[in-house]
Amino acid sequence: MSETKNMTENDDRLYVALDLPSVAEAEAMVETLGDAVQSYKIGLQLLPIGGVEFGQRLKAIGKNVFYDFKFHDIGATVAKATRSIAGLNADLLTVHARPDVMRSAVEGRGDSALKILGVTVLTSLDRQALRDIGYSDTAEDLVMRRVGQALDAGIDGVVSSPLEAAIIRANVPTDFLVVTPGVRPAGADAGDQKRIATPATALSSGASHLVIGRPITQAPDPRAAALAIAAEMRGVSC
Repeated sequence: MSETKNMTENDDRLYVALDLPSVAEAEAMVETLGDAVQSYKIGLQLLPIGGVEFGQRLKAIGKNVFYDFKFHDIGATVAKATRSIAGLNADLLTVHARPDVMRSAVEGRGDSALKILGVTVLTSLDRQALRDIGYSDTAEDLVMRRVGQALDAGIDGVVSSPLEAAIIRANVPTDFLVVTPGVRPAGADAGDQKRIATPATALSSGASHLVIGRPITQAPDPRAAALAIAAEMRGVSC
């Protein structure tokens, strides 16, 4: 059956965060979303209860898979863990944006197609939270320092809040990925996110991909919510 453009098409730049209590619930959400969503993020909540295997099932049905595991360990361990993920045909993997960690991830992924993203500053952290954990920098200053380190390490992109997307985009190559969580449609509850923007604003500012969870997965009609966000995204030239 043909689908009507701008009403029922997905956008593969939208990664739906499957931050749900069980793999069974995540599988049910994927079934609900159907062809409205092409790309999914699997994070730490599902990792210990079958998240990697679930990701493999998503790949088998043609979906894009982002393992948001935020590796942060000694170099040899990060390299080995990244090598394991690279062997699973995943699309994206996060590591913490520490120079040695990023270099080790690049070593571990070898010549695979896996793209490595450095997590800069979590979107739940504001200026006061950064001070509380010992950083005198603003979030933007800390993000940009880590972007420079990511470029030096040779990884493929970073994860940042949409508020930093514009300044990152102005300082990186065009193919450098800027992946932004903390994206909320107009009127949506911010939840535990502090540095947020709408999908259109994030893309207009230079984001390459958006990560959106609760505004879709907790919506009364998740499929309709995903399609509405995808339509908004397609309306932005970037």
